[in-house]
Amino acid sequence: MTDQRHERALIVDFGSQVTQLIARRLRESGVYCEIHPFNKVDAAFLADYAPKAIILSGGPSSVTWEGSPRADDAVFSLGVPVLGICYGQQVMMEQLGGKVESGTSREFGRAFIEKVVDDPILEGLFHAGDHEQVWMSHGDHVADMASGFGVIAKSPGAPYAIIADPERRFYGTQFHPEVVHTTHGRQLLRNFTHGVAGLKGDWTMAAYRAEAVQKIRDQVGEGRVICGLSGGVDSSVAAVLIHEAIGDQLTCVYVDHGLMRAGESDQVVNLFREHYNIPLVHVDASDLFLGKLEGVTDPERKRKIIGGLFIDVFEDEAKKIGGADFLAQGTLYPDVIESVSALGGPSVTIKSHHNVGGLPERMNMKLVEPLRELFKDEVRALGRELGLTDAFVDRHPFPGPGLAIRIPGAITREKADTLRKADAIYIEEIRKAGLYNEIWQAFSVLLPVNTVGVMGDERTYEAVLALRAVTSTDGMTADYYPFEHEFLGRVATRIINEVKGVNRVVYDVTSKPPGTIEWE
Repeated sequence: MTDQRHERALIVDFGSQVTQLIARRLRESGVYCEIHPFNKVDAAFLADYAPKAIILSGGPSSVTWEGSPRADDAVFSLGVPVLGICYGQQVMMEQLGGKVESGTSREFGRAFIEKVVDDPILEGLFHAGDHEQVWMSHGDHVADMASGFGVIAKSPGAPYAIIADPERRFYGTQFHPEVVHTTHGRQLLRNFTHGVAGLKGDWTMAAYRAEAVQKIRDQVGEGRVICGLSGGVDSSVAAVLIHEAIGDQLTCVYVDHGLMRAGESDQVVNLFREHYNIPLVHVDASDLFLGKLEGVTDPERKRKIIGGLFIDVFEDEAKKIGGADFLAQGTLYPDVIESVSALGGPSVTIKSHHNVGGLPERMNMKLVEPLRELFKDEVRALGRELGLTDAFVDRHPFPGPGLAIRIPGAITREKADTLRKADAIYIEEIRKAGLYNEIWQAFSVLLPVNTVGVMGDERTYEAVLALRAVTSTDGMTADYYPFEHEFLGRVATRIINEVKGVNRVVYDVTSKPPGTIEWE
């Protein structure tokens, strides 16, 4: 949890695929918040966390089911404003004396609500009689409101689209204000946090930087820290922040596992040694990693092998520098949420290559994770606050296992070289077209499929390369980038002409639905 000087909101997670979006919206308006599973939030937790406002998320369950999730009664007796979203609204009604019915009124997708009466939660939005687009996703609905509640807005399929008990400052929405399809959802959430709850929105990157530096100093003391650099933005920002806090007590270890992007190793080494003058050990472990991955086709086994080898290398390097007390990682808040949920919460755990659950018992080191309260775009903002260039902090996300999970099937050095060359051409063309910053993530995948082709007078039997590019604001949902055919043709022609081993290029136009965290 962050410094007590900040006003904080609490998001109680009932398992919605888009719960993280609620936190994103609140953070964007300067409100610090955390997500915690419903079954971890009790009176003792609330007393310690001391939220100024509480939001109950949506979820996949029905409140009509026996044993379905409930909020602790302390949530409603704490005396702070509460907003229930979708399932959260239904839980609120069920627990406070209302009634929820199942299956008789369903709405999925875009809907339009109409304001019934004025209320602070709709301040500056739309007038009585106007219609506002929202995003519905419910099979159950509120049939009778609990005592003290009245209707603020309605829709044809949801007569209780927004309800409120102004005296207790309890609100409920049947729709999801956190998703982009709800036209003014961000403003509605801001009206709740700033208007109804009176939060000032005092959480900034400058404040986070100062507090994080002090926390690192308090945690580490006179100890030594070893930081594993992956070449990505997260671990790099973590390293620069830690170095600001403890100076040469930090040693960075950059492990080149032979599966990095083109030019990645030189860029990382130059940044840390030349620009920041941070102690850096560069380990070329490509033979070790590629040897252990030989013949392995299962993607989860690849991740585990790579993660285990990283730990082994870090241990060896820690011994060489005389030992280390701490291992630093660029763990982000989405990783923490997923790991906590896996230990008893409702959300599905997808990622497996972060050590957010702890280190192997044999390692006599503690974790330093200074970014574990931040989302990806907040890490970028912190990087700029620390002086990293936009060109560095705006780089597309790159997974720790690198190209290993972009080569389905068995991995060889030849395949890695082929993919690296093709991917470099793809990214180069994206940059030349001025599209890099419009795209959240772009990369190539070397498919385990060969096709027959004719190049000149020769018949070839070579691999198919898939290109991916998606747009996103948060990494939770995404859509493919609509390249012009001329651009795709230019990229495909260059790759086929310049990269031996590829004779066909395809573009993946799959969208990324809510809840699927990774594209690799």
